[in-house]
Amino acid sequence: MVLIIAEKPSLGRNIAAGLGEFKRRDGYLEGTDCLISWAFGHLFSLADIEYYNPRPEGQSFWSMENLPCLPDTFKYELRKDKDKQTDSGILKQFKIIETLCNRADVDTIVNAGDADREGEIIVRNCINYALKSPKKIKRLWLPDQTPQTVAAAFADMKDDGDYDSLANEGYARTYIDWLYGVNLTRYATLRTGTLLRVGRVIVPIVRAIYDRDMAIKNFVPEKYYSISSKEETNGEVVELNSKLRFDGNKKNFAEQKCREYNAQQAVVTSLKRKKDTLSCGKLYSLSKLQNVLGKKYKMSMAESLEIVQKLYEEGFLTYPRTNSEYLATAEKAKVKKILDNCTKLGYPVTFKDKKTIFDDSKIESHSAITPTYKIPDKNRLSEAERQVYSTVFRRFIAVFCAEDCVVEKVEMTVSIGELEDFVLKGLSIREKGWMKYDDSTQKDKILPDLKKGDAVNICFKPCEKETSPPKHYTIETLNNYLKNPFREEKNAIDDSMGADDIEEYRAMLEGVELGTEATRTGIIDNARKSNYIQLKKDVYTILPDGIYMIESLDRLNINMDKFKTSEMGKALKRVYKNEMAVDDTVTLAKNEIKEYFSPEKKPLETDTDIGFFGDVIGKCPLCGSDVKRGKFAYGCAGYKAGCKFTIWTTLCGRVVSAANARLLLEDGRSSKIQGFVSKKGNIFDAHLKIVDGKCVFDFDDTPTVQ
Repeated sequence: MVLIIAEKPSLGRNIAAGLGEFKRRDGYLEGTDCLISWAFGHLFSLADIEYYNPRPEGQSFWSMENLPCLPDTFKYELRKDKDKQTDSGILKQFKIIETLCNRADVDTIVNAGDADREGEIIVRNCINYALKSPKKIKRLWLPDQTPQTVAAAFADMKDDGDYDSLANEGYARTYIDWLYGVNLTRYATLRTGTLLRVGRVIVPIVRAIYDRDMAIKNFVPEKYYSISSKEETNGEVVELNSKLRFDGNKKNFAEQKCREYNAQQAVVTSLKRKKDTLSCGKLYSLSKLQNVLGKKYKMSMAESLEIVQKLYEEGFLTYPRTNSEYLATAEKAKVKKILDNCTKLGYPVTFKDKKTIFDDSKIESHSAITPTYKIPDKNRLSEAERQVYSTVFRRFIAVFCAEDCVVEKVEMTVSIGELEDFVLKGLSIREKGWMKYDDSTQKDKILPDLKKGDAVNICFKPCEKETSPPKHYTIETLNNYLKNPFREEKNAIDDSMGADDIEEYRAMLEGVELGTEATRTGIIDNARKSNYIQLKKDVYTILPDGIYMIESLDRLNINMDKFKTSEMGKALKRVYKNEMAVDDTVTLAKNEIKEYFSPEKKPLETDTDIGFFGDVIGKCPLCGSDVKRGKFAYGCAGYKAGCKFTIWTTLCGRVVSAANARLLLEDGRSSKIQGFVSKKGNIFDAHLKIVDGKCVFDFDDTPTVQ
């Protein structure tokens, strides 16, 4: 008897549909020689801090005495409810799995988790905690959930041990994220008095949006002049935009240059016409699909992933959490059958055995997202589901379209004497071909009908312009940034670096990303739900809570930047490639976390440590009550009685440390603090002093109220 354990009930039902007749039992399905049961996603989760560091009853686990928590061995527990009790439904289903695993007639257990690292360890945990004695463990790997694929995959199962590297990466990722999340979230929350969700990937995502929005907020436009001509020749306007730029106070230089250009004759010095075929875009990875859906339909990443996952579970699309835009060579026969279905529906498709479509070297775990043999009734899909399915289906048709997209490309060079050459490019679509099916934004760009040697009318004029601020992140641009966070660093490579240095630098940044195709959507959605960022239409912006989180982490020197996050991501990939052990990556994370709990002491003049929320800093000089560290200030505990004494934790862009605040309350004067910034942007150093119950700057004992 074979026992199949699916990741969730819907997958269990789809497996049953591909394997024959089954009778419904309590928590499982029973066939002639096969049983199918299921988890509810994660039945197990990593134990919380209280498991490793028990505390007396009534004493809070959220205290520095529990931190850092760095277990030698990680322990999984059945998932608990909001009251920290084992969920009754989870417990019941696990007991059913446990009973089935240990039935005497069951000799083979099949791991049928989703075809990714998370699905691999979800079912592995069930088997590891349920099975009392060794049995054969197989793996059912499903690129889609159609009955045909289920039957074929069941007939060709591998040992689950063949997926150990995938499981190891999954466990390493889970342990590391637990270490960062549990330790730094509690540490930052205790320090600030506000729940801050600190994670290995969520922080650099929020920081990217914060940095971009601050750059936009602080952007000061600069005026400049360019020169251009927009005159009609043979009935068409020829637009010539010079590459020259002139400072905003040099309009006279721009005018002089216009006179020089207009004194010359503009002539077509080169003309090339070429018929060509335009290539279609590649099949979709999850990120590329989400980019298109976000841009065209303003669909959030969370919404698009939810719909793609639903269409996958219903058997209409292949596995969604893929970072590849290619198909495996072993899938050629399957693709031919899908194309046969498309032909019957009237689409002009043909099988294409091309490296730009089938390439095993471009696939890590899963192929690109495509339709399956199963075609949905569009009337039964919601509008959003139709949009998602149609986007995938149309790209598939375009890739395998038998009709080429034929265009005429025109490249014309207009020369202004010896001063400047202007290269104009035009394109006209002669035969749409695949473009009839894929929603391409390609449009005709027509150039005037001129020949080599023809004169072009010109009248150059100066144009006043302003530099533009950076643009807010959109679904597409944020996704692209997370896929390639070091694009700017790569572009910064120049010839002044040695050849060996350039090669090493490029290798260091190659293939590095923040998060994975499977996790990014959920993490961004968590940032939204935490009110760190917001998404309107398809534009992300930072929210006040996000600003507070990033600036608080900066004050605490919690440096969860893209460099550290991506380095850990590279280590996890090495685990997958069997180049690094799980314990080695965990040790890297532990060593880094330890540093946050043994901070380097700084001299008072450069100290930025504001202590812990609720710390008593000293006595109020006005009423004698305790002065305590609050969210934004060291404030008098007697505020309810009307006392307004306050020392802000940040003055003129400079953090006032708890040590300096104590000194100020004890002696009436702080040490000389370095790095204040005036409203005009000037940096200055000063003491702080209390004058008439107010905190003021003290320059050589001459106080000035701030």
